[in-house]
Amino acid sequence: MNAMLPHGNRRGPWRSLAAIAALSWPALAATPPAVFQANPRVGPGGTRFKDSPHFRIYNSPSDSAADSAIKSLEAAYSCFVDDLGWRSSGLSFRQEDDNGPWYKVNVYTVSTLPGAAANTGTDQTAGLSFLNVVTQYLTEPSITVHEFGHALTYAERYWIDQIRTGAWWEPVANFVADTYLTSPLCTPARSRFGQAEGSTLIDLNKVLGDSHQVIVDGTRDSGNYYQSWPFLTYMHNNPDNYAGLGLATFPGVWTRYQRNSNETPLHVLNRLVSPAVRIQTVVARYWARMAYVDIGHAQAARQFAAQRSSINYANLDSQGGGRYRVKSSRQPRYMGANIIPLKGSGTSIGVVVTASSGMPFTATLAVRSPSGSVRYVDLPGGSGSATLSNGEEASLVVVNTPATLYLYDPFSLTSEVSRGLDYQLQLTGATA
Repeated sequence: MNAMLPHGNRRGPWRSLAAIAALSWPALAATPPAVFQANPRVGPGGTRFKDSPHFRIYNSPSDSAADSAIKSLEAAYSCFVDDLGWRSSGLSFRQEDDNGPWYKVNVYTVSTLPGAAANTGTDQTAGLSFLNVVTQYLTEPSITVHEFGHALTYAERYWIDQIRTGAWWEPVANFVADTYLTSPLCTPARSRFGQAEGSTLIDLNKVLGDSHQVIVDGTRDSGNYYQSWPFLTYMHNNPDNYAGLGLATFPGVWTRYQRNSNETPLHVLNRLVSPAVRIQTVVARYWARMAYVDIGHAQAARQFAAQRSSINYANLDSQGGGRYRVKSSRQPRYMGANIIPLKGSGTSIGVVVTASSGMPFTATLAVRSPSGSVRYVDLPGGSGSATLSNGEEASLVVVNTPATLYLYDPFSLTSEVSRGLDYQLQLTGATA
């Protein structure tokens, strides 16, 4: 018989000490060694190298260059693996447990690579990755830590050989590099290795000026996949406190991936935030916050203040009388957006957005105060208004948020995801 505890909680029958001792408890993961073992068979190998606990640098032009690379890579390892809890790059992607053995990541200094400063190779048998870095970039953490981001993604296993995740590897790697360089999350790790804060990698002219593109677009010569990483930063910083995001974004995008399903990362992210919201809601608020780069990234916000006058916001054609229509070439594609700075002519701004063919969309007014704080006014069905206080400015953000998540390959966009959101806009109290 079970005894009732206060507040309706219940406990099971008493067990003897012998019975408790006989229970089978889940095994704890093994503790990794302080210094990982070398594996010269991963990559081309060599006889001239310098070791650190988690890396081996081959063919460095000097000890000082090797030391510089080691400090930034060890600091990045310390941040992402030790502090943030990502799976160790020393573990094989062929093994399901995290019990070792652990191997150093081999970093090969090379004289040249076709069209690249660095790349990441793999030993498919060992299940380990290695980095190739052109000599002149060995001491540049924006390059080496980017490639280390690929090594971390390989270690997480779940995205390997999944075509629809392919283009997302680059924003993840740039997210890793930028977070290492700029985020307070990595400040303790950088300090442990004597590394100063670096400069952000954000490209606002691309992210904001081409915000109408598919959210991760791998189109050759025009896509945004290298620059699209601020979406990951927004979710990782999670200023809107969505359940399932924040630090859980990684490794959640990997560990919640349906193995061998070839689904997109947006499908995984939708599972992370469900049932409270849909990923479409998260994407829409991301773009609303990008109107003033209000995503918890101090350097990016300062860069926006310096560059905003040069960003291309030419999204609309005027129809007269406060009416506008989106340019066909700037119609937001799948999960893309138009950010439309408004020029207020009164204290109240009224908005009516009407989409052709009933395509789903999300519209928001972002209102920025002179102090830099931003408030967000949802426009259900595309209609609503906001009252502006003295000195406030506003931007309208219209996002293509279809009811269905598409299974798309960013390197081969279909007509479905390339279809733009054709809409008209009526403004009162402001012009676009």
